[in-house]
Amino acid sequence: MSALEWFAHKPLGGGIFWIQERFYESGNRANIWLVRGSQRDVVIDAGLGLRSLADYLRDAGLLAPAEGSDPRPLLAVATHVHFDHSGGLQHFEEVAVHSAEAPALLRGDNYEAVTWLWDREVSRPPRPGWRARQFRVPPVRPTRLLQEGDVISLGDRQLTVMHMPGHSRGSICLHDKDRKILFSGDVVYDGSMIDWLPYSRVSDYIASCQRLMELVDRGLVEKVLPGHFNIFGAETLYRLASNYISQAGVCHKISACAMRSIASIALRMTNSRVTS
Repeated sequence: MSALEWFAHKPLGGGIFWIQERFYESGNRANIWLVRGSQRDVVIDAGLGLRSLADYLRDAGLLAPAEGSDPRPLLAVATHVHFDHSGGLQHFEEVAVHSAEAPALLRGDNYEAVTWLWDREVSRPPRPGWRARQFRVPPVRPTRLLQEGDVISLGDRQLTVMHMPGHSRGSICLHDKDRKILFSGDVVYDGSMIDWLPYSRVSDYIASCQRLMELVDRGLVEKVLPGHFNIFGAETLYRLASNYISQAGVCHKISACAMRSIASIALRMTNSRVTS
């Protein structure tokens, strides 16, 4: 299967494209965002990597034309290293990730990448004989390490890094302040927020949700482009963040801790079987 078959996209206007993997039919299917600027383009998250997203962007004509003979700069940014967001980073020359998760990406740590993929989730295998149990997030060497407050310049637009741990220790949002757009990764989406994975932490998530509410209070976000599901606005963002905080009491923390222990055991067993 070609990259053109595997992916599909929808233009949102303003140089933003919404890309998805057509045959990965799962709640874990991540949204991929292409943001075009006057001097460089940025891909936010990269999907599973079963087909080359870089090839798709080129073959589908989504990349802005370069001036002269040199290729136009293209940076792939991972909002975090979980498998559904980071598997496709292998196909890009320039890769950025928060420094807290860079070692996991560099060593191809499928425990921290939370690699869970099943045959039934892939409705059309990318090649004959493919099986989900073969899937691994490969080691990738980041070319840029991100920190809180860093700015990714695209020329005519700037994306500010907001370190928002909780879902994972290196989770980030990217904030286009001028356009009041937040690319939120898995920090927040219109669904149940997951805080029971390895390196999740409820107390960090509460602090991150407080920051999200402050963005709304200050009028700095009008549209959220999340890591999963549909786009939403400031009112929904505030509701999701405030609901998480209100529900994150002692019982929730105990439950999350117990689920994290179970998930950790399952992941270690799965990774052991794959590597043995």
